Amino acid sequence: MNHQVLSAFIWSVADLLRGDYKPADYGSVILPFTVLRRLDCVLEPTKADVLTELELRSKAGFDPEHFLRRKSGTHFFNTSSMDLQKLLGDPDNIAANLTSYVQGFSEEVRDIFEKFEFHNQIDKLARAKLLFLVTEKFAGIDLHPDKVANSQMGLVFEELIRKFAEASNETAGDHFTPREVINLMVNLIFVEDDAALSTPGVVRTIYDPTAGTGGMLSVAEEHLAALNPGARLTISGQELNPESYAICKADMLIKGQNVSNIAFGNTLSEDGHPGKTFDYMLANPPFGVEWKKVEKEVRREHEQQGFNGRFGPGLPRVSDGSMLFLLHMLAKMRPATEGGCRFGIVLNGSPLFTGGAGSGESEIRRYVLENDLVEAIIALPTDMFFNTGIATYIWIVSNRKPAGRKGQVQLIDGSGFWRKMRKSLGSKRKELGEEHIRQITELFGRAEAAEIATVLDADGKEVAREIVWAGEKAPEAPQGGKVKLAPLSSIFPNGAFGYRTITVERPLRDAAGEIVLGERGKNKGKPQADSALRDTENVPLTEDVDAYFKREVLPHAPDAWIDESKTKVGYEVPFNRQFYVFEPPRALEEIDADLKHVTDRIKAMIERLAA
Repeated sequence: MNHQVLSAFIWSVADLLRGDYKPADYGSVILPFTVLRRLDCVLEPTKADVLTELELRSKAGFDPEHFLRRKSGTHFFNTSSMDLQKLLGDPDNIAANLTSYVQGFSEEVRDIFEKFEFHNQIDKLARAKLLFLVTEKFAGIDLHPDKVANSQMGLVFEELIRKFAEASNETAGDHFTPREVINLMVNLIFVEDDAALSTPGVVRTIYDPTAGTGGMLSVAEEHLAALNPGARLTISGQELNPESYAICKADMLIKGQNVSNIAFGNTLSEDGHPGKTFDYMLANPPFGVEWKKVEKEVRREHEQQGFNGRFGPGLPRVSDGSMLFLLHMLAKMRPATEGGCRFGIVLNGSPLFTGGAGSGESEIRRYVLENDLVEAIIALPTDMFFNTGIATYIWIVSNRKPAGRKGQVQLIDGSGFWRKMRKSLGSKRKELGEEHIRQITELFGRAEAAEIATVLDADGKEVAREIVWAGEKAPEAPQGGKVKLAPLSSIFPNGAFGYRTITVERPLRDAAGEIVLGERGKNKGKPQADSALRDTENVPLTEDVDAYFKREVLPHAPDAWIDESKTKVGYEVPFNRQFYVFEPPRALEEIDADLKHVTDRIKAMIERLAA
């Protein structure tokens, strides 16, 4: 069964719950039962051996835990004689037996069901006389990894969560990221390291501070395994949502990862991996979500620890905490002296430009650009995510830039790389195809300027699109047609995004029009500034302030001066401006001809009505 068929089969359990459960609460039953059946199937082949080993070691007076893990062939075990099939043999005691069965799991699995609050659901289902029916339904599904691969199981969980989110009007995007976006991000962070990662026995670490159900970590693991079956990727993450955390932990447990590396809690207020750094990181933090709940802890760390903590460069406005995750990940980068780090993070457009010079957002941008940490920013198409249709961007950040990238930032406009989905999923109406992922990965990997050439026929219909690299010749236009060129990949020096905000003062004048002079202190004898005439100008860092002032200000205000004490340095990335292509308006004669044609039609219609 593919994941859609399987998730539809599991979803049929909702028919049993209807009436006793609200649609928004279906997930609290279906998700833990799906996890339980998955674990049940994994342990089934070694169940008898584990129970025999338990009896043997217990009689000998040994702590059996180590032996049971080895016998089970996995990193977890269950000491109960029950499984889902056996539970059906005693319908009258199914609640007590199911509770005992869950308690028989090793500690890390019990934690998963505690996060699901599964004991509450057992009681509720028993009272509604549904527990046997639901257990019977799940006992009939074979979810062993030999039948349903880990990657497929991840898609099943994501499909289920999306359905529950739709049923309860919640945002599915809080839990996971579209797989094709993850594939692109994984390609981008690994692309320049393929040779190093193919070394036999290589070990790398990866971290996701907003792990959700673990989709990003799973895809990264699969990518590295395909590149080098002998490589080992140590996975770490943190998740705030209890159900997502439980699913992520169960998935990692089955894959043989150390689940103690999956932390529970709010990443911003309670770092689950203090002092740790990583080779790679991936994240899709929530967009536009305020951080007021953790403001006290975050501000305390910012003020007391400064750059020794995670939030030294500055704090964004409370209404959007996505840049706090960027700062958190900067603090988690393996030092360049130890091999360095590269990470990808999905952000909306706000972190590119929100906040003027001196603001928290601007200071964060200033920190990453002046420290040469940003490799590239890639614009994605709109309507790519399940809970929002807004424009999104992937930032690729690294403290081990290749020589050819040092001192530069690459901007890639990937907003045109998409195909329409056959069926919309929430706000998601577009997706990246494999060819789109390959093209964007190539654009990043080559780190060169490029344009996109759109070939139009004589009727203005698009007949072809082609990437034109710097120095290459654009394709020729067909007869009567034309070729439109638009920037696709551009390289900028880091300083291109910096500016100085200067404060321009004008003198205060009295009723007679005379300049008012200061009478005391350091301003004695100097013109007083008129606050009503005060203005600011943004001067690019690449330009001399005095030359700019003489050219742009003094011709219009000869009495103006700059208050040097108020000058601030700011940074912003005006992404859309860099890729804007001016299209001249149509010729006036052409517009006149269209107007005459429309007017003539209207006159003819009026004449027919009058007749």
